[in-house]
Amino acid sequence: MQPLQRLALSHALAAYAAWTAATYLLEGLPGTLLRPEAVGLRLAYAVVASLLIGILLPLWLLGRWARAGLATREQLGFSSAWRVAAGVVLGAAAGYALFAMNQKAPAHPMAVANAFAQVWVVSVAEVLVCWGLVGSAVEATLRPWNRVAAPVLAALAASALFGAYHFAHSAPFNEPRMVAFLTGIGLATSLWWFASRDVYGTAVFHNFFAVTGVLAALQAGGLVPERPEPALPLWITALVATIALVLPAALWVRRQ
Repeated sequence: MQPLQRLALSHALAAYAAWTAATYLLEGLPGTLLRPEAVGLRLAYAVVASLLIGILLPLWLLGRWARAGLATREQLGFSSAWRVAAGVVLGAAAGYALFAMNQKAPAHPMAVANAFAQVWVVSVAEVLVCWGLVGSAVEATLRPWNRVAAPVLAALAASALFGAYHFAHSAPFNEPRMVAFLTGIGLATSLWWFASRDVYGTAVFHNFFAVTGVLAALQAGGLVPERPEPALPLWITALVATIALVLPAALWVRRQ
């Protein structure tokens, strides 16, 4: 293993460990997602685990990897503007199609938009940590050994760590059967990631899996009104997450 690849892999695994630990301390241990009144903990979880450790830290590391020559920015998921636009459109179309197939009845568009905004910051962090960091580091490490097997093994590693990450969450996401199911979701995201090599489109595609779960839980609890209104706090959080993804990526990764 080359020194650069060894260093990148250690950084990726360290970032994954820090992200998982922060999730456990701020969400899994106190059961934050099961306590609607825990506004402070929800905010801390979103800012610390998702924004700081899950989005900004991976982007900073990816920028360093691009400068060091570990991989090109295209291999790290940051290609030209037209490919990004195409990736987002295709990711949204494919993700929504899979979401619609799992709905017994058509969901209200505003309920879907609110759910999408609610889980967006977490999904972006998941894609950046599990696929942007771990997937890229494992692939770069294995590429000199076998260029064909490297992305396959990287996809398996990213999917497995994505599933295992949910042990840090509160119930029901930390249950073994749910973790196994989410590992399968991770394989679908891995397929999209290594086929498209686009962070943005992969995040949109991946987020629709989370929307499916969130809406199912809300519908089961009778928490989706017939005429839902825009949930502005959720939309603002999603906007902040998008800015935290786009601007640092432009400065730290795409300019390399």
